[in-house]
Amino acid sequence: MARDGTVLKGVLLIAGTSIGGGMLALPVLTCLAGFLPAFVVYLLCWLFMASTGLILLEICCWMKADSNLVTMAEELLGWPGKACAWLLYLFLFYCLTVAYIVGCGSLVVEAFEGSIPGWLGALIFVILASPLIFVGARLVGRINVVLMFGLALSYLAFVVLGFKHINSEQLLEHNWSFVILALPIAFTAFAYHGIIPTLVTYMHRDIPRIRKAIMIGSFLPLIVYTIWQALILGIVPTCGPGGLEEALHLGHNAVYPLKYVLNSPTVYVLGQFFAFFALVTSFLGVSLGLADFLADGLSIKKSIGGKVLLCVLVLLPPFFIAVTYPGIFLIALDYAGGFGCALLLGLLPILMVWSGRYNMGLKGEYTFPGGKVVLLGLVAFVCLELFSQFSIIIRKLLV
Repeated sequence: MARDGTVLKGVLLIAGTSIGGGMLALPVLTCLAGFLPAFVVYLLCWLFMASTGLILLEICCWMKADSNLVTMAEELLGWPGKACAWLLYLFLFYCLTVAYIVGCGSLVVEAFEGSIPGWLGALIFVILASPLIFVGARLVGRINVVLMFGLALSYLAFVVLGFKHINSEQLLEHNWSFVILALPIAFTAFAYHGIIPTLVTYMHRDIPRIRKAIMIGSFLPLIVYTIWQALILGIVPTCGPGGLEEALHLGHNAVYPLKYVLNSPTVYVLGQFFAFFALVTSFLGVSLGLADFLADGLSIKKSIGGKVLLCVLVLLPPFFIAVTYPGIFLIALDYAGGFGCALLLGLLPILMVWSGRYNMGLKGEYTFPGGKVVLLGLVAFVCLELFSQFSIIIRKLLV
């Protein structure tokens, strides 16, 4: 057991948790800003999310093994903290589930060459996915290994074959006034915090190795996203028919416009495979996490009837939202990051560590450096992100 929790495995757990379906939205929501502004946002969000990950590590050092965010919030912030954690968790995971059902449903429609309506594509996907949620994590864990291998392979092949299609002049285009559009989705793309309590137990509370795993594991997505951003923004023009701006207005993912601008069907097919693996792995992780959360919070036993009820609770509400608003893929991911990740994985850990340190006098094996000044700076960044999210909503309402 002691040999299991290596730094490499910890790095892969964190990177694998972060990299997923949100990646498909990044180039679309950042296309108006351009490559350089988007990279600056990614860098800032990585620094912030790495910091709050280390803050959660400090909190885990105060708690018993495998305590989840809701338990931590209750112990450090009382019942208001528990209630907020509950609501934010449900909001975040339902937003993500809606986005992934829409995204996977659209891939089913593409597989049928557009001969079936969007609602039927979503329904087919939900029907195929529900047995996996019913069976649970053991079978999904085995399937996920194959899916993650496919994700890595299709990404590398897409990078190698797509590189020659990049137009470097498109990467020089930028407009800093649109940079706030990139903040919310970047929060989603760098989220991995739910795995930290498990990681602490898995790596036997070896703090130096866990810190190293968090820093390296959260940095790998930054590299992956930067290369992905360069490929999509370098291949697909922002404006014009089939461009990224059109995808932004229609709610499509970043792979969809490739079929309009590339003469290479191979690159487009590889992009579709990558989208499939990214969406399905993310969907399975989120839906199983939501099922476990509901089972624990609502005291639902995992009997046959209980599992059926959990499948209904996890899939039915997002399915109805997905078919009612088929263009909600980008909006759902945007709200998941702008509100869910920013508050649950950003602000809440800061408030918890502040309460633990300065109100309760708690100390553990690790303390995140910087004191109150750094914590207040992180709070200011959350406020900036929330301001950007509200400004985006107001701008859409006024148009």
